[in-house]
Amino acid sequence: MAYVISDDCISCGACAAECPVEAISEGDGKYVIDADTCIECGACASTCPVEAPKAE
Repeated sequence: MAYVISDDCISCGACAAECPVEAISEGDGKYVIDADTCIECGACASTCPVEAPKAE
């Protein structure tokens, strides 16, 4: 299952910089992950300072 970013997101952009397939973009108040592009690698989760990306 693709990762999703919870409301804990602080919009720092660390996850987007680490995504190898550029599935993460800035949304309204937090970053969002395109589920169709996400390859479930976990790079976003391992770099996030507040653990906002979660496997759904």
